Amino acid sequence: MSDVLVLLDHTEDGALRPAALEAVTAGRGLGEVHAVWIGEAMAADVPEHLGRFGVTTLHRVRVTDADVRLTAVQGAALVAVARSAVVLGTSGFDAKEVAAHLAVATGAGVVSDATAVRRDGQGRVVADKTVLAGTWTTECAVLTAPAVVLLKAGAVVAAATGGAPAQVREHEVSAASAVRGIRVVEHTPTVPSDRPDLGSAEIVVVGGRGTDGDFTPLEELADVLGGAVGATRVATDEGWIGHEAQIGQTGVTVTPRLYIGAGVSGAVHHRGGMQASGTIVAVNPDPEAPIFEIADYGIVGDLFEVIPAVTAELRARGR
Repeated sequence: MSDVLVLLDHTEDGALRPAALEAVTAGRGLGEVHAVWIGEAMAADVPEHLGRFGVTTLHRVRVTDADVRLTAVQGAALVAVARSAVVLGTSGFDAKEVAAHLAVATGAGVVSDATAVRRDGQGRVVADKTVLAGTWTTECAVLTAPAVVLLKAGAVVAAATGGAPAQVREHEVSAASAVRGIRVVEHTPTVPSDRPDLGSAEIVVVGGRGTDGDFTPLEELADVLGGAVGATRVATDEGWIGHEAQIGQTGVTVTPRLYIGAGVSGAVHHRGGMQASGTIVAVNPDPEAPIFEIADYGIVGDLFEVIPAVTAELRARGR
């Protein structure tokens, strides 16, 4: 039994997502780190890359009789190889469902959307987690085994150790029993984008009702900064941008180093998904907008004047 098993977040074409290395880094503080890769495609340099971040063994799991894109199948695959005291992963929609399958099968205790993880003086796994729209930080001790903690992307800074390539162990798992009555009718891949994934981006530019449906200035700024584009619930409900861009309690939770909100009022359900950001910049014509209560920098003004001016200045400075 290893001390820690990290469920690796990766793309369908076999590339590691940056947040996976953040979870690995957090795991090193808890013990020897193994990692699990569920799926067929895997880039050739993954074992070497993981080894540099401290992973000793990589468990590569292939599912023989079910569609691995289903979270129920991934859950069954994880149950088959999870022999660790602690299981870590990146907090996201799919990972939360996979963790739930593991909890049902093993009696594990699960903490999602954690910002840190450690052991206390009694050896228990303790996770920090913000609640009530980010107004409180709680400490959650997991009293069952295994302890499952899903970390917010960006909560931990990934740091390499320079170790040898991870040793790969192959596993074949049957998961047909996990998907009885479920059939994949159609699968539409996400349109490729040069922008980083919203959940793991270090810079996020967000638009709300104040955009009135025009996200062009925000997209231009995001492209200059190398960031992702997000939105509030009202913007997605209006159909101005896809629901996958929604940030908030019922959307994606983000913890970027830099959050720029333009035309965002700062409603409590949105703040719950972004309040843990490193630096918060807000642009809004209403000086009483709630977003200014949590902003590190606030600009009272028209986003259609402010954002293009910022973009132009960054371009002039060679960004």
